[in-house]
Amino acid sequence: MKCILALILAVAAVGSAATAGSAKSTPTSGRLHVAKECSQYQGTAGSFCTIVSANIPEIEPGMRVVYSSPLSDGILDSDIVLSSADGSAAGHVTLDVAKAKGRITFSGGTGTLEGFQADAKVSLDSSGALHWDGSYSFSE
Repeated sequence: MKCILALILAVAAVGSAATAGSAKSTPTSGRLHVAKECSQYQGTAGSFCTIVSANIPEIEPGMRVVYSSPLSDGILDSDIVLSSADGSAAGHVTLDVAKAKGRITFSGGTGTLEGFQADAKVSLDSSGALHWDGSYSFSE
């Protein structure tokens, strides 16, 4: 009887450890800080920028931000897709290029970005890198 009880407890402990290991390593909400470079961006529909760094592991360097609408009269107002091999998220950006200010939002995703939501300001630093600074969450 003691052996059976020990076996049941061992199986339960392994199951708990496996469940804990599969949980998202990122908190479900917090501050978002992303930097991207746009040397490949041409101002046309289908152009993209590349993520350089982010403070959450679901957004990795090398991921692309693809724009569905072209730049028009110095204003970018476009749906976007943040994509990688492991997932993607749909969003929208408005950016006044001359002022280097704008806003980006995300509302849902797939794979590693499932349930991703974000609202952030877009800004340009002196080195030419664009930044997203705001908040994010992952819905259950």
